[in-house]
Amino acid sequence: MKTRTLLAALLVSVAAAACTTTPAVAPPVVRDPHAAPLGPIPMNAAMTEVFDGKAMRVILCGTSSPLPDPGRAKACTIVVAGEKAYVIDTGPESWEQLQRMQFPGIRIAGIFITHFHSDHIGDLGEFRMQTMVQGRSQTLPVYGARGVDNLVMGFNLAYEEDARLRFAHHGSSLINLEASPLVAREFGKAFVGNLSEEEVILRDGDLTVTAFEVDHDPIRPAVGYRFDWKGRSVVISGDTALSANFTENAKGADVLVTESLAGNLIALGQQQLKAAGNERGAQIMDDIPDYHISPLEAAQTASEAGVKLLVYTHHIPSAQVNLPPYFAGVAAIRPVDQWVIGWDGLRVDLPANSSTVTQGELLPKPN
Repeated sequence: MKTRTLLAALLVSVAAAACTTTPAVAPPVVRDPHAAPLGPIPMNAAMTEVFDGKAMRVILCGTSSPLPDPGRAKACTIVVAGEKAYVIDTGPESWEQLQRMQFPGIRIAGIFITHFHSDHIGDLGEFRMQTMVQGRSQTLPVYGARGVDNLVMGFNLAYEEDARLRFAHHGSSLINLEASPLVAREFGKAFVGNLSEEEVILRDGDLTVTAFEVDHDPIRPAVGYRFDWKGRSVVISGDTALSANFTENAKGADVLVTESLAGNLIALGQQQLKAAGNERGAQIMDDIPDYHISPLEAAQTASEAGVKLLVYTHHIPSAQVNLPPYFAGVAAIRPVDQWVIGWDGLRVDLPANSSTVTQGELLPKPN
């Protein structure tokens, strides 16, 4: 109570001083456009550990589908290799989850897009702007297959004026205007839908990133990514149905992060929509299952590929509803300590040159 009283008194005194000593409209603050840049925001203890260079780390920053799912952002996964972070998909609300974690955006060295559905790209502009405000000193690469040039051009155009206005307000001590744009890095000219292609798209020190085709037909191109670093490996499926190319590229991975669609629950939802006279919604529900993988299929893929830990994400429908029927049968395929239902804030650690896989959290697991 004493603290609140002191705070209230302080606010009153400040307001009174403002009324008596300043004009009705204060002049705008204009910073020196040539001032030296300020340093980065200090990292908290959790993030200092994440970037200690001792392990590859996987962080989930968006685990829902386009369907409403309170507490979960749309598709987003982070792979930390050494002191750099790589973001796979930037679904709506995903940047907000990074802020909740106090994630240092200036450590993001690249963004990788699996395909161009809105729930995988919606926050790309926020990643552009927010990392700029945090002090990004270089343009931000965005990796993707055919179409990424248009994606990047569109977001750059949409956020160009925002960057200019922020620079005009804050000056060069906070905003590096020349470094603000996204830069497209297109790959996969051979990715034409035959579901047999893969391509190494980045080598950065000890890190190798490989893109591979997945089956999200008729969505083409659609890709997954494999990250290999100091004897550890992580595979991100993106949206996909079951395919041999997916299984092949997941072989021997320490962690497989894959979507999960519960067809039995989608069918139930379709019946309810039809009964309510919502033919449009029912048709959408009927279309969804044929280009997504089920929890059982994902478990079978992980077991065939020899994956140590299977991480479910992109839950369709919400994983907070009817969990037993959602993942029914998975435990018969994989031991319960070899798979986890992902949530925004799940962290998986893979110490360099070892076989250890440990789990933690940067945000609390939902009830």
